[in-house]
Amino acid sequence: MAKSDNAPKEQFKTMIGGQALIEGIMMRGPDKQAVVVRTKDGTTSKLEDIPQRHGIAKWPLIRGLVGFLSSMTMGVKALMYSAEASGLAEEDEEPQSKFDEWLEKKIGSEKFMQVAIFLAVFMGLAFSVALFFVLPILLGDLVARFTHCSEVVQHLIEGLLRIVIFLIYMILVSRLKEMRRVFSYHGAEHKTIRCYEAKLPLTVDNVRKMTRKHPRCGTSFLFVIMILSILIFTVLSYVLNAIFPGLAALKAQSLVLYNLLMMVLKIFVMLPLVVSVGFELNRIVGRHDNWLTRILTAPGMWFQNFTTNEPDDSMMEVAIEALTMVLPEQEGADRW
Repeated sequence: MAKSDNAPKEQFKTMIGGQALIEGIMMRGPDKQAVVVRTKDGTTSKLEDIPQRHGIAKWPLIRGLVGFLSSMTMGVKALMYSAEASGLAEEDEEPQSKFDEWLEKKIGSEKFMQVAIFLAVFMGLAFSVALFFVLPILLGDLVARFTHCSEVVQHLIEGLLRIVIFLIYMILVSRLKEMRRVFSYHGAEHKTIRCYEAKLPLTVDNVRKMTRKHPRCGTSFLFVIMILSILIFTVLSYVLNAIFPGLAALKAQSLVLYNLLMMVLKIFVMLPLVVSVGFELNRIVGRHDNWLTRILTAPGMWFQNFTTNEPDDSMMEVAIEALTMVLPEQEGADRW
């Protein structure tokens, strides 16, 4: 049962965040990342340093894109580790293909794993872009052809379709039996961070009292990206048409080529900007608690009804262990 109504209040905001895994949790602190996975014999864990960013990687807007790609890469590594440690990889293991055997022998096990992680990240990004951006753009273009609506209206339609597809996808995923425990671990991650931010001892009893929803949730961040894309795509498309009059001529001559060009610009130019702006907005909202930030985080908080479940005690124990491993040596060094 959720405890959100009577949960202890937040005393400070931490930059520590996490990710639900297969029978485990990954926590990222200021300089370390911990993965804790429940096994048949208890738990197993892994602690590693987070590469520090330097130079241009720390610039506003740039840091958002760098952080997003870094989080995805480390998240995939943690997910693969949890699958192996929990025993799921062994249960689902299939004979290695001759190509995989040849490639692993040719480049070595370590590089083979790096290639596997790169491909997993690439395929994940490609799937997300295709489902949540390319498909809505194509559907929006189809609607515009039949309704002859303005480009602004077309972008609004694309944005609404993007949100609807994303919601349907996540709601369907939340119904899968295999994902229910993952979403429960997601709830455990949030509740444990909430307990830590309330400055309570990290015990199962204290964690249990907390709400499973958190305003700085990474999944909620994706939902914000969907909403933010409507505004940025609309504004930038208008600006591009104003700066480059030739686009209007191209649209008049060949609507297909125009829409193809705009799709490429949206995916490779505008989408990275959306992610970067979303990251900066998340930082600003995450550091304050007032009526405006509560309005801005409300959609993401509501969305967590589908992406988090109430955890059991063993899940909270895993979350507590993972969080404890990444706490900074100097108190307050993780303050958001």
